[in-house]
Amino acid sequence: MRFPVSGVECSFWLPPAAAFLVALLTAPAGISGAFLLLPFQISVLGFVTPAVTPTNLIYNLVATPGAIAQYIRERRMAWDVAWAVMAGTLPGVFLGAIIRIRFLPGPRYAKLFVGCVLLYLGVRLLVHTAPSPTANPDGVPAFHRRPLMAAALIAGIVGGIYGVGGGAMIAPFAMTVLRLPARAIAGAALLGTWATSAVGVASFEVFSRTALAASTAVRPDWALGLLFGVGGLAGGYLGARLQKRLPERWIRGVLGVLVTGLALTYVIGFLMI
Repeated sequence: MRFPVSGVECSFWLPPAAAFLVALLTAPAGISGAFLLLPFQISVLGFVTPAVTPTNLIYNLVATPGAIAQYIRERRMAWDVAWAVMAGTLPGVFLGAIIRIRFLPGPRYAKLFVGCVLLYLGVRLLVHTAPSPTANPDGVPAFHRRPLMAAALIAGIVGGIYGVGGGAMIAPFAMTVLRLPARAIAGAALLGTWATSAVGVASFEVFSRTALAASTAVRPDWALGLLFGVGGLAGGYLGARLQKRLPERWIRGVLGVLVTGLALTYVIGFLMI
């Protein structure tokens, strides 16, 4: 099957199958899995233009509602965390979209930047595998809100550049620096990812029609993004259901391995060129 906007050619079943596996692994930690799908699109599918960023955000729009609904239905959504996350990520993703189009049209330096950030967070996840015993599982204490909002702003900017919605940075930061348990951050991070992705997709659609984009390909491939999203929707819903049955240490360990492995791939790949 050929996708004319991105120029990608692959079997019809490959995008949803890959997205299902990724979302199943990452949803328990509050991450959509977009940070793993982006290198899949770049390295496996050969989708390397800036348009891959909003296409990845479309995946988030479709993939996250199932897991979000599950967390809300089971009253495992920490709303104070969610508002703090969205307050930071929403303006950040708009700035990130501009940076991606104007200053990082190629994937190399964007991947190095994100790789360094994820390497730091991944190592911390592996070292600190348990949450603070004083953390409140139902929300964030007042003195934690400002650091969380500041981190969310940075995550939003990175999300706009990288096309991940910010959850790949917010969840590891909240679990390591703020020492929050996965059950406190997972639903809120996914809700923030959905809202951020909506703003990001809209920003790229607008910019694609302005002089800012010039001759750069920034229009998202909706067909490819929706196919990824369908697989992610099923995987994310199942992952959210499984979270309450998984040990906290296991969730952090899996996330730490995934984040650190991806970060090392990016950093080493940059140094080898």
